[in-house]
Amino acid sequence: MPSAPASVDADLGALPALPRRASTAEAVAGVLRSQIAHGRLLPGAQLREEKIAATLEVSRNTVRESFRLLAHERLVEHALHKGVFVRTVGPDGIREMYRTRRLIEPLALRDVADTKATLTALDDLVTTAEKAADAGDWEAVGTADIDFHRRLVTAANSVHLSSMFEGLLAELRLAFLRLPDREALHEPFLRRNRSLIDLLAAGDVEAASGELDDYLVAAEAALLEIVTA
Repeated sequence: MPSAPASVDADLGALPALPRRASTAEAVAGVLRSQIAHGRLLPGAQLREEKIAATLEVSRNTVRESFRLLAHERLVEHALHKGVFVRTVGPDGIREMYRTRRLIEPLALRDVADTKATLTALDDLVTTAEKAADAGDWEAVGTADIDFHRRLVTAANSVHLSSMFEGLLAELRLAFLRLPDREALHEPFLRRNRSLIDLLAAGDVEAASGELDDYLVAAEAALLEIVTA
């Protein structure tokens, strides 16, 4: 049985208000999920139900139910007699995520190549990441990279794929947050995002598919090398 993570309280001061008339467990889970995805709730941080309930003005039962939802999505974990913690992603979790990404992300490439608006949106995200890199803001580069791949999957026009991928992206962010040197991770793949856009803009879907597969294999290897070092 894995040992319980160290008890470090999550910073809940910046939690946004719930959507109007949305005081359900799903809404609370959505707020916490977003905070995790954006790196505001860090791996290993303890989520205390009483503090979340007070901050979001919901019942503790609602918060417990939101924890169950997030545990099902593999974003939090319960430690016996300790509480609920933001999950720390290990090597096996990284392998599972990238196996799933290699199945899902290529599905939308044809749709992207045939849709100018999507190509423009993806190009804008790469430009945003390039500007953030020039400014040395590698946290913003990572966020733009996740948004890039989210937009890529959205092009498949599948609610089910997008919903599943959203949970995976939050898990991926957990993995990124373990890394001490974000520049070393993101800089090579920023260039590859640009290459992928160029191939799609040229209509070369086959080459883009090969580039995306190589990209994901290399990204998995880079993450595993750091996490297992």
